[in-house]
Amino acid sequence: MRKEGWIIPYIRAHWGRCLLIIGLGSLALLFAAGLMFTSGLLISKSALRPENILMVYVPIVLVRTFGIGRAVLFYAERLAGHDTVLRIVSSMRERLYRILEPQALWIQSRFRAGDVLGVLSADIEHLQDVYLRTVFPGASALVMYAAATAAVGRWDLRFALVLALYMFILVGILPWLSLMMTKAKTKLAKTQKAGMYRQLTDAVLGMGDWVISGREAQFLAAYDAKAGEAARTDAKLRAWVRFRQLAGQCVVGLILLAVLVWAAGMYADGKLPAVLIAAFVLVVFPVTDALLPVSEAVEHLPRYRDSLRRLSDLEGEESNVNGYGNGQVSGDQAAAMAGGAVHIRVERAGFRYEGDPSWTLRDISLDIPQGKKVAIIGRSGAGKSTLLKLLEGALTPSEGEVTLNGVPAAAIGEHMPHIVSLLNQNPHLFDTSVANNIRLGSQDAGEEDIVRAARQVKLDRLIESLPDRYHTRMHETGQRFSGGERQRIALARIWLRNNPVVLLDEPTVGLDPRTENELIRIMLDSLQGKSLIWVTHHLAGAEHMDEIVFMEDGRIVMRGSHAELMENEPRYRSLYQLDRPEALLIKAN
Repeated sequence: MRKEGWIIPYIRAHWGRCLLIIGLGSLALLFAAGLMFTSGLLISKSALRPENILMVYVPIVLVRTFGIGRAVLFYAERLAGHDTVLRIVSSMRERLYRILEPQALWIQSRFRAGDVLGVLSADIEHLQDVYLRTVFPGASALVMYAAATAAVGRWDLRFALVLALYMFILVGILPWLSLMMTKAKTKLAKTQKAGMYRQLTDAVLGMGDWVISGREAQFLAAYDAKAGEAARTDAKLRAWVRFRQLAGQCVVGLILLAVLVWAAGMYADGKLPAVLIAAFVLVVFPVTDALLPVSEAVEHLPRYRDSLRRLSDLEGEESNVNGYGNGQVSGDQAAAMAGGAVHIRVERAGFRYEGDPSWTLRDISLDIPQGKKVAIIGRSGAGKSTLLKLLEGALTPSEGEVTLNGVPAAAIGEHMPHIVSLLNQNPHLFDTSVANNIRLGSQDAGEEDIVRAARQVKLDRLIESLPDRYHTRMHETGQRFSGGERQRIALARIWLRNNPVVLLDEPTVGLDPRTENELIRIMLDSLQGKSLIWVTHHLAGAEHMDEIVFMEDGRIVMRGSHAELMENEPRYRSLYQLDRPEALLIKAN
């Protein structure tokens, strides 16, 4: 399916408004030119000391008309322009949300959070500037260019062509040169600043190590060197801007001198009244004022291109998901899985990230029928999170298969949130009521459903004790509640959603042992009948799992039930004794 662009479709959708804006902008520029022309005519006629004010009444009226009209038209053009651009930006953001929201897991695995935030904010704002700073002013400038050439052509066609050539320097040659001169330097400046930000971030986060090692002077020297490079690049850009402005003003001076010489010659030949010499000279200023900003507008094109590239990359990822194997599942297939049993199979799956020769996962096989509880254990870097992304369909295996009821997980796409729920370490709670936070699990849930969900996760008594009960606000990120209570609210969402598969990504990290054990018990009780895949780095709750899979360096090195591993694997017994000594003590007693 052909991807739509991010510029032309919106111009096409709002072509009437765009033409109105360009028309208003062009009229405003023409009225500005008319104001200067009639002002020159009025000054010249007044200098002849007319016997009666009626002799200059028409120029006086025209000056007032063009002066008021210019202000009104400029205001109308700005009003219509911003109204149209806000409509376009709203459509862009809605389109971007439709791209991001269904494929959030897929996109999250390929793009850093900062990149996505940059697209959501800066890149859309840049495309807003395409219209306000480039398209509309550029089109109005071209109208002024054609109008000025045609107006002079009525008096002298040959000079009109010469004038068109001079003005082309402002609307064609100088912008092209400006683009060529600034494109590479703008990219270099952006790279240098990004490097400075990374270095500064690393320094702030590792400030203690820098100080302890006595290398703060070395860091400051390195940072100053990078800052100096960035400053020199910025200075070169500013120097070019000053030179471009000087060159533009020189061209304006050349045009001014040419018009003055031409008008004087026309007067000497008796082809032009003397009172029009000043009028033609003064009209050069508003005409060139309309043409000079074209160079600045063109300089922004590389930035627009970068924004378009990032948007296209995100849209391309959406196409990759939706086009996986030409087998995107239908809504009916997804509904059948969401409402029934889901059998997960991982068959000799492996994965490595693009450009990385080493394997993150290799030869992983799992068989998880509906209702089975599996714990995936291993230290950081063992490959647990990557396996979780394969199960979510956020990543496609480099080898082997990951299927749900025989359907590749990556082909399920936007339907996956209706089949698989995820509870991670830091579920986000919004600054709204408790009820609304739980209702995120199911938008159709009524008050009774929310109360039942809270009761299921043993949170009903606490909520009932709050000032406004279920309508009590959570505060930002749910700070009204403790860590364990926030996890239980997130668990209530999952219970309300009622998906057949639940992934638990270290949900008990950071909790004290008592709260951890209580949360584990609540999770197991409330999620009975669900397939549970628990990713963790330690062995809390391992005895309640049907199967324990121990991973190391991207491979499975131990697997079996808790009892089997305790009996047959000395390494597992040692790890369990270190991680859960209180459990062994209770068993011994």
